[in-house]
Amino acid sequence: MTQNNNPPDWTRRQLLQFGLAGMILPLAASQLSNCQKRNLLVMETSKQVDSRATEGRLLSRPTHPTTTALTGLHPLGLDGQRDGFVYVPESYRADQPAPLVLIFHGAGGDAEGALKILRHLAIRFGTILLAVDSRQQTWDIIRGGYGPDIAFIDRALAQTFSHYTIAPNQVAIAGFSDGASYALSVGITNGDLFNHIIAFSPGFMAPASQSGKPRLFISHGKSDTVLPIERCSRRIVQRLKQAGYDLEYREFNGLHTVPTAIAERAMEWFTQSAPDKVFHS
Repeated sequence: MTQNNNPPDWTRRQLLQFGLAGMILPLAASQLSNCQKRNLLVMETSKQVDSRATEGRLLSRPTHPTTTALTGLHPLGLDGQRDGFVYVPESYRADQPAPLVLIFHGAGGDAEGALKILRHLAIRFGTILLAVDSRQQTWDIIRGGYGPDIAFIDRALAQTFSHYTIAPNQVAIAGFSDGASYALSVGITNGDLFNHIIAFSPGFMAPASQSGKPRLFISHGKSDTVLPIERCSRRIVQRLKQAGYDLEYREFNGLHTVPTAIAERAMEWFTQSAPDKVFHS
């Protein structure tokens, strides 16, 4: 499957030029602010965003649902303009905890586009999919710092956990392109929530901190001209391995895309690997 949700050329060129591609954890907020000083990125702040959000931390956790919800595709109903969707396969049963994948779109994209990457596999693997729209054209950390997107994602997760029985040992965060960079960054920062990270063609990672030790799946096209593999995934993978992460890495003959075979392998890898974890009260 090819995704064309590409960020503006200036975003990618500047991220690569200044070495953000492949930057390893931990990446302090002060380092990102250097980009702001160079007038490359615009930091967005909000008094409504608490300190946890600006630190990239998510508070929501799987718990026993307090309401019942329908299967199928449903809008989140959390925002009138930039919202998101949850997709629940018909096989879902409230008494059988299901895997969850939170998936992020590329820059300029939306939640609907992100869902298309994995939706055709959700029934086969019995996986609930959650996709949210970024608050702006792309994700907050790429624009300057964590905050608005983290706060919205936390609301989306809290709503999903209150409606559906999610297996706490099978919670994944995933994304494509800028969404993959964001999934790596947020996933490593929140490794106590996400035990799996799936990154399709990432460009860089900028975690605010390290928490837990999630397993990782990364893929990248050898002929990617948008986010060149040599400067992006190959650097990222090398440093993650050096940091001791359990990682599966797949290169394929192709461009800036998510081939069906790669998506299938990612879902197999995710659903077959489940560390022990219990529900939060």
